Amino acid sequence: MPPSELAALRGEPSYVWRAGQERRLQMIAQWTNLDGARVLEAGGGLGVYAAQIGQRYAASLEMFDIEIERVREGREQTPHAVVSAAEHLPYPCNYFDTVLSSDVIEHVADDQMSAAEMVRVLKPGGRAVIFTPNRWYPFETHGHYWRGEYHFGNTPLINYLPDNLRNRLAPHVRTYTSRGLRRLFDSQPVRIVTHHRIFAGYDNIIARLGRPAQQVRDVLYRLEGTPLDVWAYSHMLVVEKLV
Repeated sequence: MPPSELAALRGEPSYVWRAGQERRLQMIAQWTNLDGARVLEAGGGLGVYAAQIGQRYAASLEMFDIEIERVREGREQTPHAVVSAAEHLPYPCNYFDTVLSSDVIEHVADDQMSAAEMVRVLKPGGRAVIFTPNRWYPFETHGHYWRGEYHFGNTPLINYLPDNLRNRLAPHVRTYTSRGLRRLFDSQPVRIVTHHRIFAGYDNIIARLGRPAQQVRDVLYRLEGTPLDVWAYSHMLVVEKLV
């Protein structure tokens, strides 16, 4: 499947491992159990996280994605990759120690059902970590529709519009406020372990502009945990199953 062919519906998977992905993996390792754990990568795309977790941790890895072409490629990283929708997972209840969902839940047909399925397959005490776009980031990174034509790329300020206008321009992808994301788990038997907003790795910009861009990124990282992170790129939410 060529890059961007289904970007309007699914976004783009990670194709290479860079500093941004490395930082997220360190966050995952900080807040979840990976060593010797049974781990599910939800909507794993090409399985780049599965590959890194498999190389570094004695984890039993499984992965699913809705696109069969992605799953075929993902099986090069983990043989336990299957085709599935996030709303109907082919796994038993209380099965995984850790579930990773990185930039997936904003694309699914039913985000509440997908959240419920993540919780269902977790063991009691298991944790799910969810990365998903922040509504107040100044750019919509998944492109937009204009007069029936899809335009891929970053579009400024779309997410600041009222829902009825924003969803006409970007009906193919959600973004979340902090309250909106947490609301997905309100009826689930979980507790919030941590929830904060993080800035992106900006690896492409740093590759083009070098050290000055890296310095700007490092400044943005220092703003995490302050009121200014309201404009951060994404949420990181970690929930733990109670029963």
